[in-house]
Amino acid sequence: MTPTDLRHWDELDRNKYRDEREVVAELLAAEPLTPDGRAAVLNDAIGLVESARKSQKRQGVVESFLQEFSLGTREGLALMCLAEALLRTPDADTRDRLIAEKIGSADWASHLGQSDSLFVNASTWGLMLTGKLVDVDEEARADLPNFLKRLVGRLGEPVIRQAVATAVKIMGEQFVVGRTIEAALKRSDRENWLCSFDMLGEGARTAADAERYEKIYADAIEAVGKTAKGEGPERGHGVSVKLSALSPRYQAVQEDRVWEELYPRILRLALIAAKYDINYT
Repeated sequence: MTPTDLRHWDELDRNKYRDEREVVAELLAAEPLTPDGRAAVLNDAIGLVESARKSQKRQGVVESFLQEFSLGTREGLALMCLAEALLRTPDADTRDRLIAEKIGSADWASHLGQSDSLFVNASTWGLMLTGKLVDVDEEARADLPNFLKRLVGRLGEPVIRQAVATAVKIMGEQFVVGRTIEAALKRSDRENWLCSFDMLGEGARTAADAERYEKIYADAIEAVGKTAKGEGPERGHGVSVKLSALSPRYQAVQEDRVWEELYPRILRLALIAAKYDINYT
């Protein structure tokens, strides 16, 4: 690494806690927009907002559910934790206990009447847990909180477990584009999505983990790069790298080790992305 490179890193390090307003003001002064440029930015922003509002009105069943049970709610977090944790459970008994804990600890009744979607609200509710697999009768509709408590008590039944698994799968498909990078690329192209793909949810715990994850990222960058059509990094797919997946000791107190182990891996991956001129974050 050259002294110039080090100066750039030092400058970034010095400025990382600066007031955002000061930084924005400096950037605007350094790269002033012309009146036409500002007008173009404003028009683009208005178009994006209006398009988002229109699509919100046309949202489907799953989108309504996800909006009500967002990650900003305890219940939304419980479902997403469940979605990820169920992938790692070794047996049915562990799954049953996990489902009972996550579903039983949340205040589902507080969400009643908060959405216009029948799927989120009335008789179809049964949490999404039940989907179409468990019928919610008139008595249950009249006293849904107690019904849900009784339902939680029956979570060991295979049909309830399957209902939860189905609900979690539906939710997961909203956030996971594909099981492999090849499948994700096909789906994103079919849906006309522009993606920055991330394959890993865990950080590395050992040096072997970091080496394995680097290869996974390298293969993904190669796959994305080979499908690139020369749009460049702004208009084509990219790959998002989790830094803690590339170093088992990605910690401030291990700065020397991070520079020694992490930087070369990041550089190797960056060079692959640069070869294909794709986005790498």
